Amino acid sequence: MGIQERKEREKERRRQQIIVAAKRVFSEKGFNKATMEDIAHEAELSPGTLYLYFKNKEELYASLSLRILQYLLISLEHVNTEKDLKPEERLQALMDAMFDVYDFDPLIIINMFHLQSSETLKNLSPDFLSKIKELSQKSLAAIASIFEEGIKKEIFIDKHPTALADIFWALFSGVVLWEASKKFINEDKDYLKQTLEAAFEIFARGLKRPI
Repeated sequence: MGIQERKEREKERRRQQIIVAAKRVFSEKGFNKATMEDIAHEAELSPGTLYLYFKNKEELYASLSLRILQYLLISLEHVNTEKDLKPEERLQALMDAMFDVYDFDPLIIINMFHLQSSETLKNLSPDFLSKIKELSQKSLAAIASIFEEGIKKEIFIDKHPTALADIFWALFSGVVLWEASKKFINEDKDYLKQTLEAAFEIFARGLKRPI
């Protein structure tokens, strides 16, 4: 292994160390109360070291979303490349994939939804913002293609596939955020899976073209 390769590996290891520490701090204190000093302390690094890797707290917070967006896109691409699936079966595979994405890291996906609906995006560097936009757009396009196939085969209602993808994503994120807020108030109330199943079932029924 060359010197440059070792340096790159060490840099990536340090970056992951910071991200893991940030996740713990954001989980315990929330975004608003957490500071770069808190994260540096958790990572056992100096605050100055953090700024070598991340422009600000917002960018560090957003970095947590990149991982889940990458996992989401891989899952959606897998659904789209499954052979011999009927439109209804591909829709079910899509819904199963969304449950899997949530289970992959519930905290991070909740953070991602908060990020996408906040002022935090305005404080990201152009490069970082570009990565988030690219992954988000590709994911929505992958969802839209599932609906487009069903529309062409006259199984789903004739609505714009991108609009259907937006509605599906809004449904998913809305239920996740709402149930997360309810759980914050009362930890004994955790009905996310049941509520999401009901929401997806209602959506799937409304998506079918009347016979």
